[in-house]
Amino acid sequence: MSLFVVGSASHVGKSVTVAAICRCLVRRGIGVAPFKSQNMSLNSYVTRDGGEIGMAQAMQAFAARLIPATDMNPVLLKPKGECISQVVLYGHPYKDIHIADYYRETPALLEKALESFERLKSRFGHVVVEGAGGAAELNLYDRDIANIQLAKTLRIPMILVADIERGGVFAQIYGTIKLLPEDIRPLVRGIIINKFRGDPAIFMPGVKKIEDLTGIPVLGVVPYFDIPLPSEDSLSIGDKKINPVAVRIAVIRLPKISNFTDFELLERHAAVEYVAPGASLGGYDCVIIPGTKNTIEDLTTIFQTGTDRELHAARERGIPIIGICGGYQMLGKQLIDAGFESSAGIYEGLGLLDCITRFASYDKNTFQVTRNACPVPPILSEMGEVSGYEIHMGITEKGSNREAFAGDGRVSDDGLVFGTYLHGLFLNLSAVNALLSYLNARKGLSFVQIQAAEPDPYDRLADLFEEHVKMDVIAALLTA
Repeated sequence: MSLFVVGSASHVGKSVTVAAICRCLVRRGIGVAPFKSQNMSLNSYVTRDGGEIGMAQAMQAFAARLIPATDMNPVLLKPKGECISQVVLYGHPYKDIHIADYYRETPALLEKALESFERLKSRFGHVVVEGAGGAAELNLYDRDIANIQLAKTLRIPMILVADIERGGVFAQIYGTIKLLPEDIRPLVRGIIINKFRGDPAIFMPGVKKIEDLTGIPVLGVVPYFDIPLPSEDSLSIGDKKINPVAVRIAVIRLPKISNFTDFELLERHAAVEYVAPGASLGGYDCVIIPGTKNTIEDLTTIFQTGTDRELHAARERGIPIIGICGGYQMLGKQLIDAGFESSAGIYEGLGLLDCITRFASYDKNTFQVTRNACPVPPILSEMGEVSGYEIHMGITEKGSNREAFAGDGRVSDDGLVFGTYLHGLFLNLSAVNALLSYLNARKGLSFVQIQAAEPDPYDRLADLFEEHVKMDVIAALLTA
């Protein structure tokens, strides 16, 4: 048997609920795999075989103590703007498509997704399915392959997740259940309420009222928690808290920012702020230009908002400037597009590195990689071996600058500007230690090197759910 976790809306906690259930089950000795038929996110992960899936499904795989695989997220939509998304099918680019045309393809894509589901079920025995957005999107019922159409096919028990912090939790839950199709409503076998703050005893009459109204048991009220888990999509940026420490790092919040999970280890040890284009970069000790789904469009935004001048001023002050993936491409002199990344043309880069990037095909580089940082002081020379993954279009040609990493990237002569295609660079302890040691020393501050990774966050998450959720009931639903 399998289990379907749906939500009353986007960002209510479906992804972490699936991750928690997966870890709780594997700790009980129950084999389980996560699955999301269709995800929309610019935060993605590259599997060992070079496929691309949503970061949330990679997180859930880790929670289930599995190696992430493309079957866990067979359809990934990566928004590009103007109602157009890149469709990634079975881990590889399929096509760019307008949303109106996409819906004409959903029946075929659902069949592909079901093939993935069956492979996971055959291999692992049980599957925990995550829906997308809100389950009761009436206008999408005939083509919603992540919720209703999938539920009609699978006919498996469902758990509805709601977010009390948003307010209106009674309307969220009651409205969602009442608006579900009549043949789907009986599949909802439990309710989980997330992000509760305060004394749970005060809310117990509310729990009873929900159960009386819906006839469905509330399986748990999960308190608000702060466990370091990868962010799923851009909605999570607004939830980030700034660490109140002396070293300040600005990450440019590009309109099409992607894979900002790259900086979540840094966020725990420095004051990382996501700064909108056009805002001042004065007062920051380091600036990072992150990855983006559309390098050229976001580069245009940088020039239109004057962020290019802010970056050059930071460079004059000797502030380290680091580009990751699309950010690396922007640091170069030119970007030449044959019409695959954006509109065909030659675009001026920031000119902080001597390199040129060409977009000459629709092909995408997606693979995991381990590289050695080159011995260029003062930052790269302290990094050593680092691991991560590449996920990008375009090829960057060599210029006069030295390599930043063996086989990748470029670095300025003074070592304070460098770019790399390596996503996950600053999830390596050695890279974080190298950067923060330099930044703290420059301010005359002491810095204690991070010695080891933090305890497994998925066990902490599972412990929380074991305490506040009726996990025995959920395990019984899955294994019945």
